[in-house]
Amino acid sequence: MAGRETATLRAVLVDDERLASDELAYMLREFPDVEVVGTARNGLEAVELLETVEADLVFLDVQMPGLNGLGVIRKLRERGVPLPRFVLVTAYDHYAVEAFQHEALDYLLKPVERDRLALTLERARRAIFGKTKAAMAEPPPARPPAQRTKLLIRANNRNFIVDANDVIYATIQDGVITVVSTRIEGQSNYRTIEELQANLDPEIFWRVHRSYLVNINRIKEVIPWFKSSYQLRMDDRNQTEIPVSRVQTKRLRSLLKL
Repeated sequence: MAGRETATLRAVLVDDERLASDELAYMLREFPDVEVVGTARNGLEAVELLETVEADLVFLDVQMPGLNGLGVIRKLRERGVPLPRFVLVTAYDHYAVEAFQHEALDYLLKPVERDRLALTLERARRAIFGKTKAAMAEPPPARPPAQRTKLLIRANNRNFIVDANDVIYATIQDGVITVVSTRIEGQSNYRTIEELQANLDPEIFWRVHRSYLVNINRIKEVIPWFKSSYQLRMDDRNQTEIPVSRVQTKRLRSLLKL
């Protein structure tokens, strides 16, 4: 987020009532720095959407059939998905306490009022962009003296040590990180993609998607995809195709002069 040129709040709306979702989307049009990047009609759809869409803020209905709003947050945590900020939207104010217990940024009562929505968005701006602005005003931190050059990969009940440069890509699913290298594939002992990335050379390992970290020297082909997006074909045995998130597409074009 620190590399973003403009402070735009990327929002996702989750509500099983289409009218409520449409009304909220209409109200958000009054705020030029808010971009609605996706909508979902139920909890399971929301989980799938938030695994692929880069969102800053999620307006999340609490009461939905099947997986409710609080269940969505729990499911994303279980899958190791980096969490955006959540605003719980409900018709019942007794959910307010539970909202903050789940570390929600705020809650809104239905029907949503314009002035109350404006306060929520201001709180979101401070929470999401405030630290970024403070960090920009300070001298950049010194780069760590050395990055990890060896990684441990577990496969077939054995622990293998591989060179970091031999790692082709890593992916996370259901909270488990799988690392694919030139000679072996197995599980990493890191808990999150962020933790793994922090221990590798940032000039080589690139977070192209919420769920994928790739070695840019192991990209075999760039494949044009729908809506001006791309997929990367890696040079592993399966020639795995990895999606590039919309947020990272600009960096891809710059990196490879597309």
